[in-house]
Amino acid sequence: MFKKILIANRGEIACRVIKTARRMGIATVAVFSDADRDALHVEMADEAVHIGPSTASESYLVAEKIIQACRETGAEAVHPGYGFLSERASFCEALERESIVFIGPKPRAIVAMGDKIESKKFAKAAKVSTVPGSLDVIMDAAHAERIAGDIGYPVMIKASAGGGGKGMRIAWDASEVRDGFERARSEAKNSFGDDRVFIEKFIVEPRHIEIQVLADAYGNCLYLGERECSIQRRNQKIVEEAPSPFLDEATRRAMGEQAVALAKAVDYQSAGTVEFIVDKDRNFYFLEMNTRLQVEHPVTELITGIDLVAQMIRIASGEKLALNQADIELKGWAIESRLYAEDPYRNFLPSTGRLTRYRPPAEGLQGKAIIRNDTGVVEGSEISMFYDPMVAKLCTWAPTRMEAIDAMADALDTFVVDGVAHNIPFLSALMQHPRWREGRLSTAFIAEEFPDGFQPVIPDESDLEVLAAITLAAELARKHRLDHFADRLRPHSGKVSAQWEVRIGERYFPIVLHEAKAKPPAHFVMNIGGKTMALRSDWKPGEMIWSGLIGERAVNAQIRPVLNGVRIDWMGMSVISRAMSPRVAELDRLMPMKAPPDTSKMLLCPMPGLVVSINVATGQEVKAGETLAVVEAMKMENVLRAERDLVVSAINAKKGESLAVDAVIMEFE
Repeated sequence: MFKKILIANRGEIACRVIKTARRMGIATVAVFSDADRDALHVEMADEAVHIGPSTASESYLVAEKIIQACRETGAEAVHPGYGFLSERASFCEALERESIVFIGPKPRAIVAMGDKIESKKFAKAAKVSTVPGSLDVIMDAAHAERIAGDIGYPVMIKASAGGGGKGMRIAWDASEVRDGFERARSEAKNSFGDDRVFIEKFIVEPRHIEIQVLADAYGNCLYLGERECSIQRRNQKIVEEAPSPFLDEATRRAMGEQAVALAKAVDYQSAGTVEFIVDKDRNFYFLEMNTRLQVEHPVTELITGIDLVAQMIRIASGEKLALNQADIELKGWAIESRLYAEDPYRNFLPSTGRLTRYRPPAEGLQGKAIIRNDTGVVEGSEISMFYDPMVAKLCTWAPTRMEAIDAMADALDTFVVDGVAHNIPFLSALMQHPRWREGRLSTAFIAEEFPDGFQPVIPDESDLEVLAAITLAAELARKHRLDHFADRLRPHSGKVSAQWEVRIGERYFPIVLHEAKAKPPAHFVMNIGGKTMALRSDWKPGEMIWSGLIGERAVNAQIRPVLNGVRIDWMGMSVISRAMSPRVAELDRLMPMKAPPDTSKMLLCPMPGLVVSINVATGQEVKAGETLAVVEAMKMENVLRAERDLVVSAINAKKGESLAVDAVIMEFE
C-alpha cells in the first residue's frame, strides 16, 4: 500500500480523497494555484505545493508541475479526482516514466473511451447498443447541416473531447445546427483544446442513467448498480439519485452486464462509469464511458456501503478486488443535490464572491436518514471566476425514496449560504415538485417544467399562514429579548398585545393571540384567517434557522432580519414579512411604493464574465431573437439575444473586456 499520495485536483473532490486517504493511514499532498492558496483542501492535506497562477491552464492542467510536486514530496501515486488531468492519457504515461502510479485506469482504456467519436466506434465493435448518428468529424457548418438532415431532427451536436455539458447543443432545425455547430466548436476549443464535434440522434424523453463499474488488474470486474442523472440544465447534472426510480431488475442487469463487457474489452482497471441514454420504453443506448471517478459517486457509496476512492487506491496499489457481483446489494435510496454559485432567478447565471456565511446541516444519522456533505469550502472561502461554480454536494440516504427526498428538503432548508447567489431555492423547490416526487423524469425536465426560468415559489394560502405565524413568533421573541436585556430602560408589564397584523408582500393577515409564552421554549396559540394553530419553538433571535412545530408539522426555515421585518426562505419560497400592530398596519397601507429603475433600453451583463464578441453595431436594427453579444463565464459561453425588435444606440463594452454583473453592454433607442 502507498505511504503518500498526491491529489492533482482542488475543491470538494480533493477534500473527499484526503478523507479516505486519512482513514487508510496514507499521507496526502495537495497542490494549489494562487487563487487556492487559502483553500480548504490545502489546509486538510499533510503537505501542499504551489503550482502556479490562478488559471487552470497554467497550474492544475500542467502535467510537469504535478510531476515536479511528486518529486519534491516523494509522493508515490497521484489521484486525479475528476476533470483537469483525470482523463489525459499523456499524463498517465508521463507518470509511468517517473515510476509514479496513476490511481485510475491504464492509458489504453483512457484513449479508447476518452474520445467520444472513437469510444462509440469501439462500443459498436464490442456489440454495445449505441445511439444512431454520424461518428465522422464535422468539417464545417454546411457539412453539419447535411449530416443532421440525413440523421433526422432533432440532433445533438457534441464535442468529441467534451464533458460536463460543455461543447453540447441540441438542434431542431437547420438554422440551429449552424449556430449550434459554431458554439459547440468554440466552447470545445476553449475548454478542451480540441474543436472536433460530431452529431447523433437526440432521443426524445430521454433519461440519463449510468452504471458504476469497478475492475482490478486481474480480470475481475463488477457493476454497482445505477445512478439516475436526468435532472440537468444545459447538459450539466443538477440532482442525481441511486437507484433509478425507472429501471426494473431485468433492465438493470442488462445494462450492468453490457457495462462490464465494455470495461473488460478495454482491460479497464479502477472505478469507472458507463453512461447510457434510456428511452421511455427502457431501450438503452451507450453514451460514453467516463474513465474516472464521477462527481455523483457518493450516492453509489451510500446505497452499497463501498468506498469507491478506497477501492481505486487499493486497485492501483496492486490488490485484487475483495468483492464479487453476488456481494453487491443495493440498500435504501440516496439523493445528491449539487449546490452551485449561480443565480436561479437569472437563468442560473454563475456568481462569484466570498462566502460571508456557510453553514451546512449537521452530517451523520438524523432520525432514519443519513446526511452527507462533500465540500471544498468553509465560511470565508472565495468562489472564484477561474473554476467550476460548485460549492458543495449535499447527499441524503434513507430507507425509501420518499424519505430520502423529504430528508433532502429539510437539509436544504437548513443549509445557510450568504455572499454569493446560489441554487438552493431551486433545489428546495424541486424536492416539492410533484413530477420529481413521482419519478417522472427526463433530461428535459427543467426545460419543460421551468420554460421561463425559475421564479420563487408562490406560497398558497396554507403556506402564507405558516409564514405569517413564523413572522409573528419571531417578532415576539425579538421583543422578549429586548425586554429581558433592557428592562431598566424599557420597563414592560410583561403583557403581550392580542391583536397583530403580518404583512407578506401586499397581503395583510390579521392575527389574534390566544396564548403567548415568548421565553424559549416559546409557545403560542393564534388565530389566522379563522384557523387556530399552536406553535412551539426553541428559536432565539440571531439564529438563522427557525425550527419548530406548527400544529403537528415540523418546520425548518431560514430567517434573516431586513429593514423593518424579516426575510423567510422555505421550500423554495422567499418572502419579506413584517409583524405590526393594527394601527401601524393601517398607516403602512398608506405608504407609497418606490418604482424600480427602468433598464428596458439597456443590455446588462447578467454575470461577471469576459466579452467574447459584440455581434451588432451602433445604429443597427435588430430583430427579436438575434444575437447581441456573447459573454463567457466559468468556461461557458452565454449568448445574449434581443428580446424584441430594437435599434442599437450605443455600445459600452468591447471584445475581450471583463465585466461585472449588471454592467451596461449596450443601449437601445
